[in-house]
Amino acid sequence: MNKAFVRESDGEEEDDLPPEAQGTPVAKNYITPAGFARMKAALLQLIDVERPEVVRTVSWAASNGDRSENGDYIYGKRRLREIDRRIRFLTGRLDKAEVVDASRQENRDQVFFGATVTYLRNGEREETVTIVGIDEVEPLEGLVSWISPVAKALIRAREGDTVSLRTPAGVDELEIVEVRYPQA
Repeated sequence: MNKAFVRESDGEEEDDLPPEAQGTPVAKNYITPAGFARMKAALLQLIDVERPEVVRTVSWAASNGDRSENGDYIYGKRRLREIDRRIRFLTGRLDKAEVVDASRQENRDQVFFGATVTYLRNGEREETVTIVGIDEVEPLEGLVSWISPVAKALIRAREGDTVSLRTPAGVDELEIVEVRYPQA
């Protein structure tokens, strides 16, 4: 069979990667100072702790002889590739990051990046979200990306405004109750 039609993989398909790793076209990589610090700490953990530990294990396993059936060697090499891939990804994201300190926001009653917004959905259920960068998203903790539909609907609105949010179930009305920013 022609090699042009065969796709060989080391086990990780591109579809398995998060959207930001698949090359999602986003103009800016905004991030909060706390998010930047977390990503940098994760990168340093990989470089200073995890990678040297795996290198030692692989080196030890290689010195044991036959590498073809050596589980420590095979797993270690695979883990080393995963770590190196993650290091490249984090380094690239940090290089492109534009840190936005929301505590310096002057229009504190208007929704912008970094705002924590409390709103009533359809006049019934109160919800609170914080608008953060795409690398910081934690929906269960109320951290939504600035490019998410909810954030796009809220951005530039003020306390007391009502905005419309299109959802698969229809249109929801979001009444903004409170806008907060971190203290300087």
